[in-house]
Amino acid sequence: MQQAVFGRSEEVEGLRQRLVARQTFLLHGSTGVGKTLLLLHIAPQFPEMLYSPQNVMPQMMYGSLSKSLLAAGHPVLAKACPNGIASLLAKSAICVRGLVREALRDSKYMVVVDHLTRPSQALAGCLRELMQSCSVPVIAVARSVHMEDAGFVLPLFPDRAARVHLRNFGPEMSRQFAAARARTEGLKARNLAQFLERVVDYSEGNPGAMLQMIHLATQPRYCTEDQIKIAPLYIDYKLATVSPPSGAG
Repeated sequence: MQQAVFGRSEEVEGLRQRLVARQTFLLHGSTGVGKTLLLLHIAPQFPEMLYSPQNVMPQMMYGSLSKSLLAAGHPVLAKACPNGIASLLAKSAICVRGLVREALRDSKYMVVVDHLTRPSQALAGCLRELMQSCSVPVIAVARSVHMEDAGFVLPLFPDRAARVHLRNFGPEMSRQFAAARARTEGLKARNLAQFLERVVDYSEGNPGAMLQMIHLATQPRYCTEDQIKIAPLYIDYKLATVSPPSGAG
């Protein structure tokens, strides 16, 4: 089932066209902008897409890919793992890597490596191997094209056309998004209009940030006499996001 998206029809179509063309590219944008959401929204149209959610080290990536291939009944994994996941978990990291490479070589698959945060040279080398030796398109996902996010993966995408920047909403789209989300949450208050304007301003159009602040406003401690306590809510929101949870997209 596809996840719902708001105000991203052009971005969704752009990503879809790249996937149809089996392009390798780097998708980047701030935490909460919706990178993972858009990819998972499109994913049902591409059963050949293999998704690796966390990629701190090569073993994590190969572990995710091997489980997906096994679940899909790929003959290489099925033959090597007669007892299913139990057989796979008993194998060494080197063995799993070899099985994945064999399964992906000159295949129909494409690989999404999500939530890159300063990926190592080892992981970058594995992605290069998939792209060059196995002829597999790779979609890498990071918060930015800076070293602390894209890391050693960045040289794999030297062409600017292979770097897709997912941006925050503009002011008008942000207002529409915030208003729609407030309705969904059933949020009511005498200063609701003022609160939503602050949400748009504080978030700088980041949909994830708007979602979090609007959801916080539904909690009783942030509402007194039918008024949302904007300043305390924003302070608590900022404190909670100093160290954003791993996997925020």
